Amino acid sequence: MAPSGLSLESWGLILLALVAANLAFTSPKFLFFKALSEKHVGWCLLEMLVWYALIGAVGYSLESMIGNVFPKRWEFFAVSVCLFLVAAFPGFTWRFLVKHRNEASN
Repeated sequence: MAPSGLSLESWGLILLALVAANLAFTSPKFLFFKALSEKHVGWCLLEMLVWYALIGAVGYSLESMIGNVFPKRWEFFAVSVCLFLVAAFPGFTWRFLVKHRNEASN
């Protein structure tokens, strides 16, 4: 049994959400296929919204496979969006706050 009584699927979803929260900051392209001249914070937030929706769909499908889908009110979505934003902080820091040496010479 996993720590805290969570199943392996739950830990997998948490790990997937942590990775997905930072995907918006890993590539200069929007969703890895649309090239942009400069990807600023607004594009990253929009991309994070797409990743949030995809992770939510995966979580919903896992919950429906268990059997009972519990109703979710605005409090659930407020907390989960805040957690997704907090999980994205390492990617944001790497993309916008760390000065990269190869870009400094340009």
